[in-house]
Amino acid sequence: METEKDQDQHQKEVQPSLEKNSFKDYFKLGEVAGYFFRKKDPNRPSNINIKMMHGVNRISILIFLVAVIVLVIRRLL
Repeated sequence: METEKDQDQHQKEVQPSLEKNSFKDYFKLGEVAGYFFRKKDPNRPSNINIKMMHGVNRISILIFLVAVIVLVIRRLL
């Protein structure tokens, strides 16, 4: 049998956050910067396939960011 406190907690978990994102929230690049500038994990196994995958991912992220910057510049000029 759920108590009132448990029901309130469940209700908070189920309802999506209705907070509006600010303009600044859409341009957070913390995840991207963390991907490029993170430290090597000594516990993670080193594999050529994983190294190649991460290399291709970095190249594709850079090309995407350059393309977005070019589109924004073209739009503004």
